[in-house]
Amino acid sequence: MISPLRPQAPASLPLQSPATSLAPQDSTTQAQRAALRTAAQQFEAVFLRQMIGSMRQAHLADDMFGSQATDQFREMSDANLADSMSHQGVFGIAQMLLGQFDRHAAAASPAAAAGQNAAPASASPTGSRQ
Repeated sequence: MISPLRPQAPASLPLQSPATSLAPQDSTTQAQRAALRTAAQQFEAVFLRQMIGSMRQAHLADDMFGSQATDQFREMSDANLADSMSHQGVFGIAQMLLGQFDRHAAAASPAAAAGQNAAPASASPTGSRQ
């Protein structure tokens, strides 16, 4: 019997991984990382809300007891479901965003370090021979 292909939930949240930067992490870097993690999770939740809302628009049957209050309750329930799904990290959208942020930060770090090392050499006076 063939089992359906279904992604398995990670054993631990992938969003808790340490930063890939080689520089020592101070409290500011850790605070920025936590803020990025929160923003990535919120983006994933918004994406999932939109996806669930689009699925709800496909009315497959008539709603006998439908009303505006029922629709509002479903929207709130869908938002709660999307938030819960984003915190579990099963879809991996937030994890991919954090990976992009890490690669961007890693690419910017060597360039910034090279710029700082080159600055004192270029600042030295060149025409001061007597």
